[in-house]
Amino acid sequence: MTATTLDPKTALVVIDLQKGIASRPTVHPADDVVARSAELAVAFRAKGLPVVLVNVTGGAPGRTEGRGPGSLPFAPDWADLLPGLGQQDSDIVVTKQTWGAFHGTDLDMRLRRLGVTQIVVTGIATSKGVESTARAAHEHGYNVTVVTDAITDSDEGAHRNSVEKIFPALGETDTTDAIVKLLG
Repeated sequence: MTATTLDPKTALVVIDLQKGIASRPTVHPADDVVARSAELAVAFRAKGLPVVLVNVTGGAPGRTEGRGPGSLPFAPDWADLLPGLGQQDSDIVVTKQTWGAFHGTDLDMRLRRLGVTQIVVTGIATSKGVESTARAAHEHGYNVTVVTDAITDSDEGAHRNSVEKIFPALGETDTTDAIVKLLG
């Protein structure tokens, strides 16, 4: 891990910390991921930097081995962002239909209008929503930092692969404490 750098205009992007996802079993406690994401959100807001809260309300229409199209029934509050995030009126809320927060949303346009050149990513699931968002951000030309103690997955091997192999190829990785210190 190299020393992380934060651009002057960096946004925090929090992936899928919502009732329906955070209630599922994960390798690391979801409550810890929420608490660390909330700590980062407070620090970003204090610096006047954008906080993006992403939720998912559907799934990509393609067939997979795990499910057929349209086979994800959701409870009415499934997509509700967790209150522990301390959502503020100034936060950007993005609702997506696929794993990544860029595809089919206006996230890129909104970040570019704000002059954002880097994103710091947290959330669930490491190998799905977090990785898809980090990949797309990298492909869109953003500098990417993934906060490794503020992400988790339902699969330990998938989580480890993303953290050890994928994220270092897409940008930087660091911890909540290190990012908060950089925001100082």
